[in-house]
Amino acid sequence: MDTKALRQKILDLAIRGKLVPQDPNDEPASVLLERIRAEKERLIAEGKIKRSKKSKASSSESHYQNFTPPFPIPDSWEWVRLEEIAYVASGSTPAKEYFKESGIPYLKMYNLRNQKIDFLFKPQYITKEIHNGKLAKSKAYSGDLIMNIVGPPLGKLAIIPNEIAECNFNQAAVVIRPYSEKNLINKYLFYYLSQMSEINSITTKGTAGQDNISLTQSQNMRIPVPPLCEMYRLVDKLDQYAELIGNLNDNALSIRSKIGTIKSKILELAMQGRLVPQDPTDEPAADMLRRVNPKARIITDNPHYPQLPDNWVWISIEDLNEYKPKSINPAESPSEIFDLYSVPIFPTGHPEKVIGKEIGSTKQSVQYGDVLLCKINPHLNRVWTIEVVSDNMQIASSEWIVIRSSSTYSTYLRWLFSSPFFRKLLCSQVSGVGGSLTRAQPAVVKKYLIPIPPYNEQIRIVSKIVELLSALTDIDSNLAD
Repeated sequence: MDTKALRQKILDLAIRGKLVPQDPNDEPASVLLERIRAEKERLIAEGKIKRSKKSKASSSESHYQNFTPPFPIPDSWEWVRLEEIAYVASGSTPAKEYFKESGIPYLKMYNLRNQKIDFLFKPQYITKEIHNGKLAKSKAYSGDLIMNIVGPPLGKLAIIPNEIAECNFNQAAVVIRPYSEKNLINKYLFYYLSQMSEINSITTKGTAGQDNISLTQSQNMRIPVPPLCEMYRLVDKLDQYAELIGNLNDNALSIRSKIGTIKSKILELAMQGRLVPQDPTDEPAADMLRRVNPKARIITDNPHYPQLPDNWVWISIEDLNEYKPKSINPAESPSEIFDLYSVPIFPTGHPEKVIGKEIGSTKQSVQYGDVLLCKINPHLNRVWTIEVVSDNMQIASSEWIVIRSSSTYSTYLRWLFSSPFFRKLLCSQVSGVGGSLTRAQPAVVKKYLIPIPPYNEQIRIVSKIVELLSALTDIDSNLAD
């Protein structure tokens, strides 16, 4: 299920007054706005806030006539600008010397995670002196709404939780604090702005190409205000839907996690000879391998490895591999088109067609049926089977270990190299400086022992793997529909 689209549809209905029924007995939104304006005037008179320079001389006059409403709302609702109902201020960044190991919590945008404040993620603190002094305009309190105004991503929202009684925040955000009914209105604004239509309509590009919203644009955001009682009903219903969608997401994630586990289990069983039944009429793997390579060191029983069916064997990649390395210098054929199998192009599933003069280094010659095993981090899990016969010369970059075997079904080898058994083996023996510089060493990899079943069983195993994984993929796709 596409819970993101479901959430968006619910929010869209909510902000248009279509999610909960209107009650003709409710006081209209105009009554609520009058109380809010009166409270705003009181705060201005007491010097606790300043009147916006762009406000009308008459504090009782709504600004809704100065903009075109983006969509119709019920008659009992009112359009206003955000600054009419809430204090909106931008954040500040203090000098480094004001950051301390304890003090007043200081929020950065990485603390806005999953629509909540996660202050335990890289916590920072500033002194109380700078908080009450130079940064006093960017004070924030529990229950305040924080919205980031510099992207990407843009429009992250979070309500400051009760456990953070007082904090400060950086210049990439604004604080929104309603003059009246703070907790209710901020919850409503959280849902309204989460719908993103208003945020997207005022987003501009900064000098560095970043998406951003100015403080003035934030203050002038168009807000549809429902009657107070309807706002309570609306927020309550949205909370219920949020919990339901959260549960759906959790269930989908749980199912997807289980699907991943099942996929791994399928490959694990396949490589143990437990996915499909053995056929006693199949030519044993040992006979098949010796026919191709009489000198192959074949192991039928190894105490360090899982027990295999009687007609399976263990064999090293070195004894299985018939590939003879051959270097190709494409620059010697500047006008010729090559099919280039490179690590970066792997996600497309197709080789890159490149003329020789555009290829700057020697490559490996490869052909139909070869299996390419990536040896560099972070792409050790990439395994590519060359499944097409091409009129162009086929080449591969040096980041691939090439395996060619006439005694094995190449697609079986691809699944074998993608199995948990081989992944664990390969990742446990990489070497290098660390991170992306680590890699599997071909001299080590060629010594690995791998399980080989009879050829016909290899085909049956691949068919069953494809069948089962296809069914799991369908389930996964249905979760997103």
